[in-house]
Amino acid sequence: MFHNNILLSSAGREFNWELFQSSLMPMILGAIQYTIPLTLFSFAIGMVIALLTALARLSTSKILAGIARVYVSAVRGTPLLVQLFIIFYGLPDLGIVIDPFPSAIIAFSLNVGAYASEIIRASILSVPKGQWEAGFAIGMTQRQALSRIILPQATRVSIPPLSNTFISLVKDTSLASLILVTELFRKAQEMAAREFAFLQLYITAAIIYWIISFLLSLIQGRIENRLERYVAK
Repeated sequence: MFHNNILLSSAGREFNWELFQSSLMPMILGAIQYTIPLTLFSFAIGMVIALLTALARLSTSKILAGIARVYVSAVRGTPLLVQLFIIFYGLPDLGIVIDPFPSAIIAFSLNVGAYASEIIRASILSVPKGQWEAGFAIGMTQRQALSRIILPQATRVSIPPLSNTFISLVKDTSLASLILVTELFRKAQEMAAREFAFLQLYITAAIIYWIISFLLSLIQGRIENRLERYVAK
């Protein structure tokens, strides 16, 4: 009955410019205060996890490689929403209570770390073995060859897929609304419930996400064009 009333109150409603203008700033503030910081922190931490995981996967140690493989398989094999709920709603059963924003950072970082580690690992493997041999030939250790020769080349290869991962993370942060993080989509939900203008406000949120993703795509394109200058023709 309540759901039907919502549908009736929303039916036939024209686009409300006043509502659009009044809702735009709260959503943008939600993006600035939570969505963007959540994306940046999660991606930065996730990249550290990804690099360590990729190196562990390539390690000669079967224990390290096995742990990394299980981690990647577990994260990639379960929905991000479930991971988010386990951290925020599940861990309190063990006496571990984490606030919404840190919970979101932990979940997104672990998720990014698993997916990005495979990108980094593939990028490292794409560097010809001769590059390793060249480093050893001039007296470099394995660590020096990795940091000075292999990783710089792997970075150029990994930039496009990692940029796509970053853009996807911006959109994935909307899931944080389900654990009470008042980011962009949470603001849209609150205003939609108050104004009964679900379609208009959700479309407004979608447009803001699209604009952010579009701007990031432009930045990605410029970075890729700059990197192309250093590719041998």
